[in-house]
Amino acid sequence: MIIKPFKIDIPQIDLDDLHERLARTRWPDELPGVGWSRGVPLGYLKELADYWRTRYDWRKHEASLNQFPQFTTEIDGANIHFLHVRSPEPNAFPLILTHGWPGSIVEFLDVIGPLSDPRSHGGNPADAFDLVIPSVPGFGLSGPTREIGWTEQRIAAAFAELMRRLGYDRYGAQGGDVGAVVSPDLGRVDPEHVVGIHVNAASIGFMPFPPLDDAELAQLTDAEKARVERIVQFLAEGFGYSQIQSTRPQTLAYGLTDSPVGQLAWIVEKFQEWTYGTQRPEDIIDRDRLLTNIMLYWLTGTAGSSARLYYEGKHSGSWGQQRGNTPTGVAVFAEDIAIRRYAEQANNIVHWSEFNRGGHFAALEAPDLLVGDIRTFFAKLR
Repeated sequence: MIIKPFKIDIPQIDLDDLHERLARTRWPDELPGVGWSRGVPLGYLKELADYWRTRYDWRKHEASLNQFPQFTTEIDGANIHFLHVRSPEPNAFPLILTHGWPGSIVEFLDVIGPLSDPRSHGGNPADAFDLVIPSVPGFGLSGPTREIGWTEQRIAAAFAELMRRLGYDRYGAQGGDVGAVVSPDLGRVDPEHVVGIHVNAASIGFMPFPPLDDAELAQLTDAEKARVERIVQFLAEGFGYSQIQSTRPQTLAYGLTDSPVGQLAWIVEKFQEWTYGTQRPEDIIDRDRLLTNIMLYWLTGTAGSSARLYYEGKHSGSWGQQRGNTPTGVAVFAEDIAIRRYAEQANNIVHWSEFNRGGHFAALEAPDLLVGDIRTFFAKLR
């Protein structure tokens, strides 16, 4: 199948429509003194929406994204958009990076240079990678999907075909969140070519599902017990978005596709909850970077189709069906919940790192740590 060069070029009418919608936002009321406990605070979101409407410059960030070589190709009936950044080093190792929800290719902008051109970023040129960074089917510029059945396993199979079309016979896979499900599945569907898998923000296949009995808890370290407590808290107070997306994504899609402030709140809440050590996500991640990520959902109308991935995963019954044998490395950042003894039940763990900073969006929050750990893991597998 044909691989076509691609350039982002959003019609001005779509940007004008966004600005008009933001200006006409119908705001809800808010109880006094509740902060973030019941969702995104009204005052915070009003200020952020005003910045989005009056100061954020999409054309600037569109041009920045277009500095990277981009392509599209059709695989299994879906349009796949991807960045393909070849290293200037002749012996660079191929690596496919897979984002999660509510992320996008924007997550990886700070790691592209250090991974593809370490010589220019104070690193060893022997650690260079050729990077393939797809938009997950249903997300952003690879969306929307047009039929049911786009599970993580089907995405992995599509990415295996993408790497074949690009001529890569041996390659590695890295990802966080959804990418930490797709990447191990790549090792399962393409074991002859995937030589190693590296994940962060890992959950399914890398963590226990509470409640744990007393005997099991007694075997855990204090750090592992703290992760179990975070899992319990997440399931009790932070899991609502997943329950909705995995049961009624179509109903959700109407509000998020029609209201930019609705889309903004739905995503920025997760950046606030899942970044490490902050009350406002832009204390950790550049505000324009956050909005560029949100723009890829808004401009492509993929709030609903990205949510459908949760529905497919919940209803496919395919999680945990097969142990992975590909060598796997795990980076556990300060907000992550992976526990090695559980990860080893489903994966061939050969590398495990733990960090005291960084959160769910490691490529945005702690790109230096993530790049270093990716280099260390794959150095033994090239």
